[in-house]
Amino acid sequence: MNQYPQHKFHIPVMGLAYTIDSPIKVARFGIASVISIVEDGLIEMMRSYYYPTIQQVYHPIPKNEGDYRAKRITDYLNLVNTIVQAQMEKIKQSAFETGSEIVKYFEMLPDDSKLKQLYHHMMDTPNNMEKQEVATYLRTQLIPGSIDVNIMTKIDSDKQNEAGAIIEDGSEAVTALRGYIQSDLTNSSVIFSAGMNPRLYNYLEKCDAFDADELGSFKKKIVIKVSDYRSAIIQGKYLAKKGIWVSEFRIESGLNCGGHAFATDGYLMGPIMEEFKTKKEELVATIFEVYNNAIKAKGRSGFNEPHPVKITAQGGIGTYEEDIFLHEHYGISSTGWGTPFLVVPEATTVDDNTLDLLCKAGKNDLVLSNNSPLGVRFHYLKGTSADIEKQERIKKGKPGSPCTEKHLAFNTEFTEAPICTASHKYQQLKIAHLKALQLSPEDYQKQLSTVLDKECLCVGLSNAASKVYQVPFVKRQEAVTICPGPNIVYFNKVVSLQTMTDHIYGRTNIVKHKHRPHMFIAELRLYINYLKEKLAADAGKEPDKKNNKYYQEYLNNLLSGIKYYQQLQGVALTNHPEFSAALELAKNELNEISFQFMNKDLANQSLLESQLVE
Repeated sequence: MNQYPQHKFHIPVMGLAYTIDSPIKVARFGIASVISIVEDGLIEMMRSYYYPTIQQVYHPIPKNEGDYRAKRITDYLNLVNTIVQAQMEKIKQSAFETGSEIVKYFEMLPDDSKLKQLYHHMMDTPNNMEKQEVATYLRTQLIPGSIDVNIMTKIDSDKQNEAGAIIEDGSEAVTALRGYIQSDLTNSSVIFSAGMNPRLYNYLEKCDAFDADELGSFKKKIVIKVSDYRSAIIQGKYLAKKGIWVSEFRIESGLNCGGHAFATDGYLMGPIMEEFKTKKEELVATIFEVYNNAIKAKGRSGFNEPHPVKITAQGGIGTYEEDIFLHEHYGISSTGWGTPFLVVPEATTVDDNTLDLLCKAGKNDLVLSNNSPLGVRFHYLKGTSADIEKQERIKKGKPGSPCTEKHLAFNTEFTEAPICTASHKYQQLKIAHLKALQLSPEDYQKQLSTVLDKECLCVGLSNAASKVYQVPFVKRQEAVTICPGPNIVYFNKVVSLQTMTDHIYGRTNIVKHKHRPHMFIAELRLYINYLKEKLAADAGKEPDKKNNKYYQEYLNNLLSGIKYYQQLQGVALTNHPEFSAALELAKNELNEISFQFMNKDLANQSLLESQLVE
């Protein structure tokens, strides 16, 4: 039977290490969190750490063992589940007294929770018999937060056997999925992020782990992270044709988020959520028709009505007012609070040095970088040990990193076997190539910078756990990379899990910055800056119809988003006095950019036509 979540928020996946064991920290309080299962080396390290904590022997799963990657993932998820279940049994036995975990469980629930209200009634009643009866009932209602996993679909390189042949169903994403499927997790979800991967999605058709039972319930569910409605309908129908139901579409801001940033064509969060709100019934009905036909064609019984579909959202949320607005106005089922939880050691795994940097971070310390070997923009905190180490290597004339994990080894520009663009080998070859091109000093420096920016993420995003738990991950590599969203600058002190939960539910306020912009305005500014950067990069290039069309659509989408917010303001956002002024400023700025862009476009077109005549 599906269990309904106790909380209205979840902790999304962050990096590799930062939420690698978050369920062990928060699930017993009913809070859902997401583990990345990309880096099986990190997972093996965590197995070695946690088995002794429950007085069990750790048995390594070596790389020469068949399907080792899936086995590591399965065993770690089972281990996490075992620990959480034991925690739940312990919490059920604890007394309802100040400081106990069962009291903490109920105190952290949202104030409109019927369980919390019943708990307060029990604590206040003088009738001991009634108190005992209610306490017994409340203990039966304790459920853990779901232990969810994330698979970044772009990380899916093939693996070969000793003979050099590609292993069937052995690619990275597929083996990660298999590891999850074979785990004993229930009431759990796998979240697919970074777009559609046909090979991965096709593998789902071979599995029955995601099939609904005769009551329409799921033990394991599919969640797809999307940037807009179109992505949801395309991916939802693709899976529905295979008899796979998507239980949740998780909307994430393209730019106002942590980690990799997949910018939309100027579509903003507000209008995107509005489209989901107005078209949800259509979305569910469309997918259900395709899904029901598919499962009947496979010889299974169809259903009379669709399974539940949740719409959730994350990216840049920072205040109770923003959170409650998403729930009440857009009907969002759960909100993702990622970056703020990086300053909550009770929820995430961040080493002390990096935690200190996060708390001190200012706006200039956060950049939307080109550091990711994936070639996707990447939010990045400057001054980390990985940043310092990278700069030192460059100064010594030895840029690039050792490539031990190879999860991001996709480049075949200079080699037959794929290598990572952050690796020493690639950067050495690429720099030699640039020197041979005899570029102008300006062009050479520009392209060189793009090469040197790239940074090892497999190790950098894993090492925080190695430092916190003092267990070696990769020998002689200790540098830490972290990728918070821009929101981190407003969360500048370490807080407890209960304090952060109280902040989310409006019981306290830890954001004291007077000039923090509304999440919608912050995202809008990020998109305008992103546009300016791209236009500046294309300045002086030959006119390109495809590029021009893209820029015009981008501008139009942003201006349309501003109009939407202006109409919305009178309804819901009047408690933000700077909101209207920020929208007007952005509109004027975009109109100026549009004017300059159109004039430039016409000038370039006239120049091109004169050249053709000549």
